[in-house]
Amino acid sequence: MPKPLVVILMGSKADIEHCTKISDACNEYGLEAVLRIASAHKTPEHALSVLNEYEKDDRPKVYITVAGRSNALSGFTDGSVSAPVIACPPPSDSFGGADVFSSLRMPSGIAPAVVLEPANAALLAAKIFGVANVELRQQVMASQKRAANKIIEDDASVR
Repeated sequence: MPKPLVVILMGSKADIEHCTKISDACNEYGLEAVLRIASAHKTPEHALSVLNEYEKDDRPKVYITVAGRSNALSGFTDGSVSAPVIACPPPSDSFGGADVFSSLRMPSGIAPAVVLEPANAALLAAKIFGVANVELRQQVMASQKRAANKIIEDDASVR
């Protein structure tokens, strides 16, 4: 079975730190992650070219889009590809955090998932791939078990 691919598409290089966290978490699940930059607002033709490049790749894939303020990138991507899209906007104090709403409200027929934590976006990608990949599903379950054990250990340490 070909290695699953996560295409992390950021609106600008200002989002690189956030995207690196996603990429690192993807690597922990054995997922190949690629970082690309394209803007739905400023470079729509380039964005479509990038998406078309990966759509031609037959591997199972998930797109994770990272754009803040007015997040057209997630909707643009979701409307242009057949694979699942996860919007993971970078944290922002601008507008009292209200800019996250541009990731939440999409027109009909456009349905990216929204996950705010970078590691959790990678986890959702791993779970999506795990539907058809037993080994990856087992990795996700082992990760969840480690997290649960940590809570039990922490509880024991405070008693």
